[in-house]
Amino acid sequence: MQLILGGARSGKSRYAQERVEALGEEGDKKLIFLATAEARDGEMQKRIVKHRDDRGQRWQTCEEPLHLARALARISAPDTWVLVDCLTLWISNCLHAGCWEKERGQLLAEVDRRLATGTAPNWLFVSNEVGSGVVPLGQLSREFVDASGWLHQALAERCDQVTLVVAGLPLQLKG
Repeated sequence: MQLILGGARSGKSRYAQERVEALGEEGDKKLIFLATAEARDGEMQKRIVKHRDDRGQRWQTCEEPLHLARALARISAPDTWVLVDCLTLWISNCLHAGCWEKERGQLLAEVDRRLATGTAPNWLFVSNEVGSGVVPLGQLSREFVDASGWLHQALAERCDQVTLVVAGLPLQLKG
């Protein structure tokens, strides 16, 4: 289980995809892209189509903007790598839907349940590192930065590997 962090346009998603594809070659594993974004406008629709095309035929796409733990429980298998992109979009979706605390708890419970079996799941999480800037002025923005920071810390503690990507360059923080 891995966590890939980085700023906007840092290369974290590309690095994560390449990492999963390399890991998937070992034993010819199935690759699933678990997308948390929603195509709410034309620009986002084009972006999603481009990313899907860039991944190619080997990837299966699953979309889940809110119920991440449920989706991971449903699609995970020993012969499968799941790339979750992106946690910060998921956090934003949950905050706006008013279900952040519940969904966060369910995600960490699912991670802990899998780790308790003695075998870490084949999951790779991508998320934006948003805690390097100033403290935002608005309440929702502060809640978002807090939620992201606390989730990143909780997942980093549980993950085998944590990588920070800056300017396309991966820096191993753990593992």
